[in-house]
Amino acid sequence: MYRRQVRRRRAVLVLLVVACLVLISSHFSEGEGGPLHSAQNGVGSILAPLQDGASRALKPFRDLVNWVDETFQAQGENEQLREDVRDLRAELTATEEQLAEGKERGKIARIAARDPLAPYSAADARVIGRSATTWNQTMTINQGRADGLEVDDAVISGDGLVGRVSSVNGGSARVALLTDQGSSVTARVLDGGPIGVVGAEVGAADDLIFDLIQGDAEVKPGATLVTAGINDPKLPSRYPAGIPIGEARESAAGEQELSQQVHVKPFADMTNLDFVSVLTGGPS
Repeated sequence: MYRRQVRRRRAVLVLLVVACLVLISSHFSEGEGGPLHSAQNGVGSILAPLQDGASRALKPFRDLVNWVDETFQAQGENEQLREDVRDLRAELTATEEQLAEGKERGKIARIAARDPLAPYSAADARVIGRSATTWNQTMTINQGRADGLEVDDAVISGDGLVGRVSSVNGGSARVALLTDQGSSVTARVLDGGPIGVVGAEVGAADDLIFDLIQGDAEVKPGATLVTAGINDPKLPSRYPAGIPIGEARESAAGEQELSQQVHVKPFADMTNLDFVSVLTGGPS
């Protein structure tokens, strides 16, 4: 019984294959007006509206699938773009920092190359800490005794004098800024002008006071003050000569009769220091 069914199915399959081959041969051999072409066109005209309706009915589902696919694709592209922007921003920041540091190094090198500073070596350092109050203006740098720094070494930026090393350990040092109440430096007006002492003005991060000691010439606004570098015991100096300090702004009556005090704007921006240099190895 089972074998008879199998033979019957095989016979039907063979007949269907033969019929298909005959229809295909007849379709290609007959003309455009033949019965097979006419039947094909009739069936096509009947099914065409059904296909069009089905296509319209399924269009919202196809659009939904396409929208979901495009949304996930756009999200992936946006995330990649955000990563690219972050990478570019980091590269730009690093480049700007390198350019700023290179520019500052060049300015410091020009100051350190002046004749009075020839015996000294410049040890570059980064600012790693700040402590600014009304009376104490200090910062911490990432160079110390192991790098040749000693107490009272002068600290400069690319604009001029910053202060001096007030304490030092193996790998870092504390710097007392010119605006610190414990700081002072003997100074003179550039090109042979009068000599005096520059000290801090209480509570002012951008103002110094120049008290004249030698010379009675008037200090005019706009005059440049530099370190005097005097070794006289009466006017001891911790700083080498010729370092720019600041610009005279206005004069005021001193505490003593006939004395003169001059307000000075420091060249170095004490509130915005990231990179400095310490003058080491000078004469004792």
